[in-house]
Amino acid sequence: MLIRGRGERTASEACPRALDRPSAWDDARAAAYLAVNPLPPVQVALADALGGVLAEPLRAAISLPPFNCSAMDGYAVCGPPPWSVIAHPRAGKVVPLPLGPGTACEVATGTAVPPNTVGVLPYEQAWRTGKSVNGPVNPGQHVRQAGEECAAGEEVLPTGTVVGPTVLGLAAAAGHDTLRVRRTPRVFALITGNELLDAGLPSPGRVRDAIGPMLPGLVAWAGGHFEGATRLADSAALLISALHAAEGDIILVSGSSSRGPADHLHSALTDLRAELIVDGVACRPGGPQALARLATGQLVVGLPGNPLAAFVAFLTLALPAITGLRGRPLPALAPATALPKSSGLTRLVPVQMRRGDITELPYTRSAMLRGVAAADALAIVAPSGEVRLHSVPGSV
Repeated sequence: MLIRGRGERTASEACPRALDRPSAWDDARAAAYLAVNPLPPVQVALADALGGVLAEPLRAAISLPPFNCSAMDGYAVCGPPPWSVIAHPRAGKVVPLPLGPGTACEVATGTAVPPNTVGVLPYEQAWRTGKSVNGPVNPGQHVRQAGEECAAGEEVLPTGTVVGPTVLGLAAAAGHDTLRVRRTPRVFALITGNELLDAGLPSPGRVRDAIGPMLPGLVAWAGGHFEGATRLADSAALLISALHAAEGDIILVSGSSSRGPADHLHSALTDLRAELIVDGVACRPGGPQALARLATGQLVVGLPGNPLAAFVAFLTLALPAITGLRGRPLPALAPATALPKSSGLTRLVPVQMRRGDITELPYTRSAMLRGVAAADALAIVAPSGEVRLHSVPGSV
């Protein structure tokens, strides 16, 4: 399961390292993306390819359409009107014999038209008397020519295309039963915290876990497959054991990335001789986040215990790593109008966008999700005052 980054670090180099100061937000994001190489391709059935990324160009196995066909239900006609209807073939049947002048053949949308067809007269524009039909037809009207969408062997989609429903439809139409895609990154989570409850109303000293319920949707939105989660009490030994046992390309650890008495991620990484890639990010919220590589090659992403901070850390470190594993480019952030800056730190602010105006939302402290739940985007406000927009789940 070695997932070496683009620098191809070796296991012998995997050891903790002290960083002089937190990483700048852009540097941390880039480091997470560069920490991995794209996952190897696999050949899968169309039904299993949804959400994957094409590992090679999609080429048409046949021309589309494979034959001249009708774009409407009606009559394929030859010569000037009126026309005598001589055939009524059903869809999927053998193409009828060539038409002669003054003759017509009933056709359905998508069926082959007979040779010598001048055009197709839709039922809505036809008037019929017995076996004779009349109406206006221009040359080539409502006839799809063979190969007008693509020729056999033509590249229709490039490597790196995300396989959505329409890609599956195109692949099927072009004659494919399987696709070669990048394996979907597998993400597992370790949720730490003695104070967390899974259900019900919290009692004094206890709080509901808000991070665990977010993670499956966040991972799916990022293009990964959520393998599940294990809940742990605050214990270094339990965390070390869980990291040893966790399966996945990326392991998310929530609630243990800071330096408090209940935060054991850093000591666990030291015990496991992990390579520390990012140790803190100069941003607010979400500063105490971390990225490390285990000797197995698995990445560990430390998420702060506060929900909004954890969300920010996921966008900063987990999302770029998943993107890199999928072989996708790291998305550019859209420039935006100015918002109040913060000296020395990058602010990540939930915003709404209405008619081109950006409004910063309230409820943006580390423990609050109310603001980001109503947001259209997250504004990345650099110390320089530069503002860019990052998409969030549910945004268009």
